[in-house]
Amino acid sequence: MNVGAYMNTCLHDPKQGYYATRPGLGQDFITAPETSQIFGELLGLWAAHEWQQMGSPSRISLVEVGPGRGTLMNDALRAASSVPGFAAAIDLHLVEPSPVLRAMLAEKLAIYEPTFLDGIEAIPTANPFILLSNEWLDCLPARQFVKVGDDWHERVVGVSPTEDLVFGLAVSEAEDDEIAIGSGAVEVQSGLEILVLGLKKLLDQTTGRALLIDYGPSDVSPGDTLRAYKDGGQIDPLAMPGECDLTVDVDFGRLARLAEKSGLLVSGPAPQGQFLLALGAEARLNQLAKAEPSKGQELYEGVKKLVDPAEMGARFKVLAIGSEALPPSAGF
Repeated sequence: MNVGAYMNTCLHDPKQGYYATRPGLGQDFITAPETSQIFGELLGLWAAHEWQQMGSPSRISLVEVGPGRGTLMNDALRAASSVPGFAAAIDLHLVEPSPVLRAMLAEKLAIYEPTFLDGIEAIPTANPFILLSNEWLDCLPARQFVKVGDDWHERVVGVSPTEDLVFGLAVSEAEDDEIAIGSGAVEVQSGLEILVLGLKKLLDQTTGRALLIDYGPSDVSPGDTLRAYKDGGQIDPLAMPGECDLTVDVDFGRLARLAEKSGLLVSGPAPQGQFLLALGAEARLNQLAKAEPSKGQELYEGVKKLVDPAEMGARFKVLAIGSEALPPSAGF
């Protein structure tokens, strides 16, 4: 099977897939919301600001795709409750196919009465929407293409004579429209096109904006970036199918171009550190440290990891996609 099919099977198979059966947030990997509460708080305030930019409608769908254990949304809603009228206007929707995580989220966010959706196509269009997504795009399956001589061949996963999983190349040449211009190896996430098509369909029916955060370049196409993580360490992507997290870098430049070509308003991509500082990360850090001086160093270390270019600040990017009629997004 091709690499994309392998990723999809390992991560999303309903019986043996990683996210369906044993998601390891906090064990196999740690995300930004788990690093500092300030991350989710700032996104909640960003969402409230965007709601105001939309004219403060009486009802709005607040959507998170890939909510994990609900840490981001819990922090976001707590912070956003300080904005008059916003909390009362929210209908909370969580795009989460994993039954394990749905049960966890239903309990953690019970007071907000979340509705669970299988995909963004199920987001209701009767009201405007604001969509948040952190570290979801990197899990979209990626096909890989390798240049051998003058020809491109797709990388595939097969079984060796010793019955081990191994990488190989498809015998037939890849079609020209399947690959980007480049040399060596390239990755293509078809899910990015599906995402833009889905957002375009929603935004043709209602007003909305999506904020997408993940790691990846904004100026070049990723090559071979497939990685696997287990118990906080990197392992061979073929070693433990279904028992580890698989991830690839996101091509933010391509995502922005796809959205712009569809006539949508795009802000970014911007480095995560720059975005969070523009939203007031330093001021919030000082506020929390003043309230709890004993936690000052811990709070500082968490924010530093999020914004420092040497850590997550530059490698992670932020991109906003929304209705063309809206003002530019805050934070950019």
